[in-house]
Amino acid sequence: MNLTPATMYKLIITLCFLCVIQLNTSAGQTVFVDPAKGRDNARGTMGDPLASLDKAIALANGFTGKEAVTIKLAPGLYTLTQQLVLQSSTPTDTVKYTIEASILPDDTGWLPSKMPVIQSISPNNKNYGKFDHCIGFQVERNNTCFRGLKFLGNTHPSVVYYYAIERHRPELKDMEISQCYFVGSKNSAPIQGAIFAQGSGIKVSHCVFYECRNALLLFLSVTEFSLTNSIIYGAYEGAIWFGKYSDFVFRDNIIANNNCFWISMKDYKGRYTFANSLITENTMEMGLNNNGIIEKDGVNRPVMKNIQRSGKVLLTETDKDTIPVNYLNLSPASAGKDIPAGIFRIMRNR
Repeated sequence: MNLTPATMYKLIITLCFLCVIQLNTSAGQTVFVDPAKGRDNARGTMGDPLASLDKAIALANGFTGKEAVTIKLAPGLYTLTQQLVLQSSTPTDTVKYTIEASILPDDTGWLPSKMPVIQSISPNNKNYGKFDHCIGFQVERNNTCFRGLKFLGNTHPSVVYYYAIERHRPELKDMEISQCYFVGSKNSAPIQGAIFAQGSGIKVSHCVFYECRNALLLFLSVTEFSLTNSIIYGAYEGAIWFGKYSDFVFRDNIIANNNCFWISMKDYKGRYTFANSLITENTMEMGLNNNGIIEKDGVNRPVMKNIQRSGKVLLTETDKDTIPVNYLNLSPASAGKDIPAGIFRIMRNR
């Protein structure tokens, strides 16, 4: 087919125009946020990022395309002054919705200073059954993901009960939380529960929970749950509260120095299997939930496959001058150093 120069020119212009439309459509499902360089009247593109999570989530919640929704967070401090709700334009929407660091822990050049820090300063923003408490992120949609973030507690003086991530509705499905820190301080910025979630398909991997009052609170319709390659250290009430379910995967974890490791529902005999993990120096190993009071569990006898039951866990802590790259991960002298637990997916020399 012979084309005249004029026809060829028009064809090239049309193809370029279509490419621009396609790029804009794909980019329209991704929002970039930078608290240092962004503006809240920006477009949310890589070159023109927003400044706050509030604006980014408001924008992303309105997306109606079929491509995955992603909110990319640049390094910096993100303060939450209210509950942030992850919503969908349609109740049955299954489009993946991700909030993640622009630089992830296994990326080249990652440092602790590159990790986005989520700090709540909100007063109580939820009342459920006359229970005043505070939520960081409220998940109201299926198929969500949090990746590569550091969550601190709530510093507002009126808040006693702070939950960093909550998914309240038991009919919701699929939530992944990976390579995240949850760091509490009971005397200044407490975390009542790092993850308080209902529903199926909750997957937690390569996370570190440090001195939260409770790490995981999971009660209703909790099927297809998994906790893998994670560290729960210093939970001063309970590491894991679990409902009347036995369908879960638990492997390659470090559970140490907690008040209680696993808290089951009273009058429920579970069929629990724990594998390839270190569970040590917990005041109580198996407990029962008696209306919020932890009692010793003398009934449930979980299957323990390759479980280490003794040894001292030593974490790499911040020294006087720097934050180590592997901080709050296992130190070289720690028990359990053969277990691939911690913030990195790729095992590093310990």
